Amino acid sequence: MMEMKEEQLLEVLEQQGRPLAVFFYTPLCGTCNAARRMLEVAEHMLPPDLIVASANVNMMPGLVTQYRISSVPALMVASADRNTDPEIYYAMVSVERVLEYIRSVTS
Repeated sequence: MMEMKEEQLLEVLEQQGRPLAVFFYTPLCGTCNAARRMLEVAEHMLPPDLIVASANVNMMPGLVTQYRISSVPALMVASADRNTDPEIYYAMVSVERVLEYIRSVTS
């Protein structure tokens, strides 16, 4: 999982061809740390063409507003063709659920 800044993330969101999963967090959030660990485990079971990134919401007010991210942790998943708006998930209960969210959008 690579850390991205707002400019990098906007650039990747404009590109087509590879699916994208972005983990939004704040540094002092304990729930975010648990969700990050789940995503790191899930990442090993996902296709290699999937871009998995993390982003500190404190550093990207534009994206938070644009995609109406209302709380953290949040997982935004965009398909490769970018024809539809990205899906945003807030309940990261388990590794299986995280995999299900990502696969439902990227398959």
